[in-house]
Amino acid sequence: MKSVLLATLLTLATAAHAQPLWLEAESFSTPGGWVLDTQFIDIMGSPYLMAHGMGKPVKDATTDIDLPAGTYTLWARTKNWVAPFNATGAPGRFQITVNGTALDHTFGTTGKDWQWEKAGPVKLSGGKATLALHDLTGFDGRIDALILAKDGEDFTPPADFAATNKLRRQLLGLPEKAPESPEFDLVVVGGGYSGMGAAISGARQGLKVAFIQNRPVLGGNGSSEIQVWAMGGTRRGLYPHLGEIVEEFADRASNSPAASPQEFNDKLKEDTVNAEKTISLHLNTHVYGVEMTADKKNIRSVIGLDTKTGKETRFLGKLFVDCTGHGSVGALAGAEFMMEEKGRMGMSNMWVMQNLKHPVTWPATPWALPLTLEDFPEPKPMAPVGKKNAENMKGYDLGYTPTPAPEDYVHGEWFWESGFDKHPLNDLELIRDHNFRAVYGAVSALKTLKADKYADFDLTWLAYIGGPRESRRIVGDMILNGEDMVKGIIHPDGCVPTTWDQDLHYPKEQYAKNFPDNPFISRAEFGKHTDRKNGYPVPYRCFYSKDIGNLFMAGRTISVERHALGSTRVMRTCGMMGEVVGKAAWICVRHHTTPRGVYEQYLDILKDLMSQPGAMRRDTLEGNLYLPANAKKLPDLPPPGTSADSIDPKKLEGIVIDDTEAELTGKWAHGEGLKPYVGKHYSYSSDQTASARFPFSVKQTGNYEVRIYFQPHENRAKTAPVTILTADGEKTVTVDQTKAPKDPQGAYSLGTYKFNSGEESAVIFRTANAGGNVHLDAVQVLPAK
Repeated sequence: MKSVLLATLLTLATAAHAQPLWLEAESFSTPGGWVLDTQFIDIMGSPYLMAHGMGKPVKDATTDIDLPAGTYTLWARTKNWVAPFNATGAPGRFQITVNGTALDHTFGTTGKDWQWEKAGPVKLSGGKATLALHDLTGFDGRIDALILAKDGEDFTPPADFAATNKLRRQLLGLPEKAPESPEFDLVVVGGGYSGMGAAISGARQGLKVAFIQNRPVLGGNGSSEIQVWAMGGTRRGLYPHLGEIVEEFADRASNSPAASPQEFNDKLKEDTVNAEKTISLHLNTHVYGVEMTADKKNIRSVIGLDTKTGKETRFLGKLFVDCTGHGSVGALAGAEFMMEEKGRMGMSNMWVMQNLKHPVTWPATPWALPLTLEDFPEPKPMAPVGKKNAENMKGYDLGYTPTPAPEDYVHGEWFWESGFDKHPLNDLELIRDHNFRAVYGAVSALKTLKADKYADFDLTWLAYIGGPRESRRIVGDMILNGEDMVKGIIHPDGCVPTTWDQDLHYPKEQYAKNFPDNPFISRAEFGKHTDRKNGYPVPYRCFYSKDIGNLFMAGRTISVERHALGSTRVMRTCGMMGEVVGKAAWICVRHHTTPRGVYEQYLDILKDLMSQPGAMRRDTLEGNLYLPANAKKLPDLPPPGTSADSIDPKKLEGIVIDDTEAELTGKWAHGEGLKPYVGKHYSYSSDQTASARFPFSVKQTGNYEVRIYFQPHENRAKTAPVTILTADGEKTVTVDQTKAPKDPQGAYSLGTYKFNSGEESAVIFRTANAGGNVHLDAVQVLPAK
């Protein structure tokens, strides 16, 4: 593996025979508006700075150097990021200034790959000088490193990748071997939901944990940087306490992406981790290498690079867990893995436009994809806060005030996805940059071809960190296939409940015809279904490598075939995998065994630990578990047969008749996709002869309010006829079920009516001439106020 380095200035001690000065861009003391990109270290050798201004030049990045007086040549490692696509122009142009004077060269205009560009002469008077990176466009100019070489010396930096990294190490004076850390019980690599679950769970079992993440924030795809909703059901199935740790830090965002990145609550995630005293958290640290034991059967350490300071550390551990999403640790260790050649799910870069209430200009983008309005779906307005995700928010302390949404915001959602037939590792930077070209092309199309609507809109957020879905899957002692889920085959070590259907993504044909090489709009194909309420229990044997004796996996890297991956890959499910791994790691350390040994000898102990509340902890490896007095209180578990997405009818006031108790005629289907719903499911039908009767009887004669429950959808009935049998005869109300009730739980008032004690009354739905699917969920009868 190539060396990846850092960011420290060298002082040149002897001017006569001074070596060139190597300066990492990410080491600049003031980054200004430039962002740190660490996604592609394994491809191009280093983190780099990028001017991600979405069409507006960003603030200069600056740093000071101290060199002897003289004339120098400056080299900068950069690229024209649209050149690999043979696109017109160079959107990532920037200058480098020395003490406020720009060098006579514009960087980022040439080169299909990373290369050294030369500028000079640079005349220095000796002593401190200020270098600055001056962005010219706001369109993602990028720089890896700079070299200052004194004129007259025969020096040209190598173009070769390996030689470049060798020179980097030489000029920065890095040691041949990085220093070792103390030995940890568990080293967790990857800071998404799976990594957080593993680190917190392990720490609560008394383990000393190193938690390593190559970004400045935790949460992975569920962070403010990427903003994917955390999906998947928790707290159900065989071990209903699994998921309690996840729910302590999971986002409650109102939209994906949201009007405010704050809704993905990076602070809550980091605070939850830092509350565990035995976790040593290492943000901005990229693992690029492993060291094996002498017999090559176990990992001894992982080598981490601090992406800001350049410091390298060998993290020693007894056990390791690969939560990288790409299976990087397992691959470096030599573990067998699976990866599709083509037709994989891709990577998304979502985006937001905001109505600023005044005309906003947008620069020409001739290098972007040349899109028309027929090449992509128009971005949707965001859902009002408190409607779609009200139940997800209910009972939780958000720690922030949701941004009032949103006719002022539209967003490009998860389906802005590409890279289906590109290499999911080697082509990652090209996939992300293709997504950039698609988004910028879409904004240009909206601003020019639909200016009457979008004149006042501006692009205010575009994820520069991609959200990938599929790459390596490390082979464990068991490879779970999707058919086991469908058939409900329960394995003896089944544990984590996966509730997501087998959801795989493919290019959406409607938008792919003009861009067949790399379509950028996807569709979700839900194949075989899983038990959404109880979840299908994923076997523990999928969570450790069959080849590397001390390597666990959690997240997208687990041992499943591709259709099973379509179900297990969502974040809350991945987080529960981490919870199980953290508990299994304690068994390994306490009983001097391996991940495989837990299955073979100590499965009963693991089952007992999975049956304990997530807040339980022990103070030492040998200590007893206890529930601390300050344990975080979560909302109550839903009753058996329901889920967190459903409303317990027993908790609703008055008389409640669920759709399971209704007298149905004709053809009705059951659904769970529109949430929340009352009880186990809702029913719907477009059969023109169908009807549903909800009978009830009141105990006391009087006036009562009658409510029905439904969630809106564009294919629901616009004129659903609902008849109420009252003491005064039949009353019929027409309901538009395409529009949301004011109540976020879905209650809709039909009005107040008189009912007599002991007489059978009813609410009757009919489908004839309803103008869409009639939606039944529940009827509620309350004494009138």
